[in-house]
Amino acid sequence: MTEKYKIYLSDDTKARLINDAELFEFTKKDESVNLNAFLKVLIVNYFERYRHDSADLLARIKQDLISTGAIKEKTATVLAERIANTYIKPDHGQSGKNSAMTLTVSGPAYEIMNIIEHNMLKDTSLSQYLKDMFNSYLSIPRNEREAIIFKDTFEDIETAIKEHRILTFTTTTSEGKLFFDVEPYVIAPSKEEQCNYLLCRDRKTRRPRTFRISRLRSIFIKPETFPVDPEIEKELREKAVRSPHSVSKTIHAVIRLNETGKSKFKVITKNRPVVSNTEGNLYHFDWPELQLEEYFIRFGKDATVVKPASLKERIKKFYYYGLREYSK
Repeated sequence: MTEKYKIYLSDDTKARLINDAELFEFTKKDESVNLNAFLKVLIVNYFERYRHDSADLLARIKQDLISTGAIKEKTATVLAERIANTYIKPDHGQSGKNSAMTLTVSGPAYEIMNIIEHNMLKDTSLSQYLKDMFNSYLSIPRNEREAIIFKDTFEDIETAIKEHRILTFTTTTSEGKLFFDVEPYVIAPSKEEQCNYLLCRDRKTRRPRTFRISRLRSIFIKPETFPVDPEIEKELREKAVRSPHSVSKTIHAVIRLNETGKSKFKVITKNRPVVSNTEGNLYHFDWPELQLEEYFIRFGKDATVVKPASLKERIKKFYYYGLREYSK
């Protein structure tokens, strides 16, 4: 069964939902963002949590009102709903600009919409209920939102980690139907990217690897288990704290920053490496080489690698081949 619903969202809410859909790679065949597909998953995976959180909030407000001794239960129920709608739920009752969109649902999302229509719309419209639910979702940190959207994937990974079971999966960035067989150790959020990563050991190469969880597909828990390697576990847990998006080799690097480079270092926060110490214009880092390269190539002449030679050569090649292409 398929049904279409017209809903109204504020421009800000819609833009933020589109950003999540894009980050989590919900796309159509033409590579444009598939907001409808994203919202269907959001409705299915977030409805129960939103319903329980909303009911719990109302119950706590109501109990606080009754505890004053001056308000009866019936009045407290009405006041609790007004307080939640007026002061807590973002956008509720506001007259800001809204945009209409058609939401097409089927399967589990259609069932949830039926439940909402027949049970949850006491004093509000379906469109407002969804708008409140979406805004509630957006109030959660992005790495937790990712765990909501990819709920089944996270549950499978957590089970495999707990039971020391081997995982197989494909990724959206691997070519063809390439399957990875890994020993999962840690799920870790990246502060800069606000995404979650699986830190594991590749069964084929026996080397540590990292995968962004929102890019995993066809995930499967194998029946066989693996022995936990204490050294690998220690290494990956250290990586989880410092740079979960990479398990490449950590190096000691010295970067010279001019005044503009220092300013850039303050404002470019995405994937910014942690400084070990500074000596005037010299900044020391103990960080994965690949991440240092990806971060400092954005600085141009305002950051110069003093050492190691390998990092210096990587960045020189980046600029050399870029200049060669632009000179054609």
